[in-house]
Amino acid sequence: MMTTATPKTLSADAGAASPTSRQSRTHLANDAWEGLLTAHTTLMRQFAAEGSWNEVSMREYDVLYTLTKCTTPAGQPNPQRIGELGRNVLLSQPALSRLVDRLEARGLVERLPDPADARSVRIGLTASGREAQRIAGSSHGVSVTRTMTAALSPEELRTLIALTRKLQEATS
Repeated sequence: MMTTATPKTLSADAGAASPTSRQSRTHLANDAWEGLLTAHTTLMRQFAAEGSWNEVSMREYDVLYTLTKCTTPAGQPNPQRIGELGRNVLLSQPALSRLVDRLEARGLVERLPDPADARSVRIGLTASGREAQRIAGSSHGVSVTRTMTAALSPEELRTLIALTRKLQEATS
């Protein structure tokens, strides 16, 4: 069950059980989820308002960035089927297909034959797509670093990484 609190109603210690008052697992889980979702929304709004998105939008960057992470064990680009790509971006498959169409029309991605299935295609980055991702990513990376290190210590960042990986592994 998701509650609809605004960010101002969540205290910094929301979900922290004092020694005298223990919260149920359900309450703790929902407070943690709400805090995670609120932090994500706040950060995404901040990043969207910054100047990193001149050549590509945040959603376009998400697709380009995801494709740059798709590599073979030898480090070579590994184009993805649209369904595989969709598992790693926050878009529905129809919205992703339309976005890929627009990126292809701009020469940032290309559709390639799938060697394993002649009926399918794979989506890969073009040189222009890699460059657009690199340019936006450089600016966005500086912004992410500034924001995250202003709010969290190195140890807190390591803890956040560990916790988010644990959640990803538990739901994969």
